[in-house]
Amino acid sequence: MDRHRAVNGGKQMRKIMSIAVAGAVAGASLTLATATQAAADQVPRCVKVRKFFSQGGQRYVRLTNLCAQRPACYTIVIPHQTDPQGRLPKGATKDVQYGTTAGPRALYVKNVAC
Repeated sequence: MDRHRAVNGGKQMRKIMSIAVAGAVAGASLTLATATQAAADQVPRCVKVRKFFSQGGQRYVRLTNLCAQRPACYTIVIPHQTDPQGRLPKGATKDVQYGTTAGPRALYVKNVAC
């Protein structure tokens, strides 16, 4: 009788292990699919802020397009104002005027899809 229990206990253990392995494989494939979709939805991070500065009562931000193969689009985020948008050609650096020194400073520059 004890031998019978040992054999059945082994079968149950294998069954539990196979279910656990199947669950882990399914979870891993779901995670991989989700990560791939999230990566596809992201915008390329081509625009880099070199510096924020003021000159002659105007506020500027110096932007560089790090992508040599494509133009890059950006939005300058300014509190309580409409956010100026623009486009940089391939590999270009540009000083972009976004307001006056009397107005608020830009918070950051966001990469957006063109």
